[in-house]
Amino acid sequence: MPATLLKTPPLNPIHESFPVERILGTPQATLPARQHKIIAVLPAYNAEKTLAATLADIPPGAVDELILVDDGSKDRTVELAREMGLTVIVHPQNRGYGGNQKTCYATALEKGADIVVMIHPDYQYDSRVIPHAVGIIELGICDVVLGSRIRSRHEAIDSGMPWWKYIANRALTAFENFALGQNLGDFHSGFRVYRREVLETIAYERNSDDFVFDTQFLVQTVDAGFRLGDIPVPVRYFKEASSINFRRSLKYGITTMTTVGRYWLHRLRLWRSARYQHKRNPKSNRASAAETSAHS
Repeated sequence: MPATLLKTPPLNPIHESFPVERILGTPQATLPARQHKIIAVLPAYNAEKTLAATLADIPPGAVDELILVDDGSKDRTVELAREMGLTVIVHPQNRGYGGNQKTCYATALEKGADIVVMIHPDYQYDSRVIPHAVGIIELGICDVVLGSRIRSRHEAIDSGMPWWKYIANRALTAFENFALGQNLGDFHSGFRVYRREVLETIAYERNSDDFVFDTQFLVQTVDAGFRLGDIPVPVRYFKEASSINFRRSLKYGITTMTTVGRYWLHRLRLWRSARYQHKRNPKSNRASAAETSAHS
């Protein structure tokens, strides 16, 4: 997979011309076949009422396989997922949101995924944007793409996001951007796309099994030098969509700030954490990607 976008230009724009017919031609004749295996993973808990709607919005051909990991649901999530043809993994007991994702990613890697899409099956995130997020990864622009729920304050509030959640999201995201040197619109999105090398590098298995897993994961990707980006994604807030309450949100906010603080202690060598002992050298990932690009 290319390490950077347009490292070698396809033509010399000063001395060469480009026939516009190549842009206006029949898509089937001009678009190259996809070369990467794309697997979508759905960490599920009591998603019986929203699973079908989530799947129905995924554009045909956008992914090669869908894996649902059920985390001890009390409803018919597993039965419905199997009826609809998904690959289903069942946790007999609830392992938590982070524990669910660990199984999701390990399974996707075992099945040969080059790009992994994580989307909640609660119909909160608009799954129509999957091909666009994946395309940013395929072009080599980013290694991690998040779906930002907050293109504007007006849209976020109108979508049903509670005002206190909006304020907390803005404050935490600003803090994390400053502390981690990023410029993301939403650090806490449940819509994410990763290239395989990210999951093979960071030690996500050492992260929490709770909601702070997401923050720990992104801090690890920053430490490993991966490139993070985001795209706007429409969201819906309604009764059946999963959302943590104020008390758990407060705990999440505190653990998020603690995670970033401990990362800086690690960087300053004042407190060492095994969480940032990566499974492979991040530099070798980029060299390998560049070599793959050169031979493609």
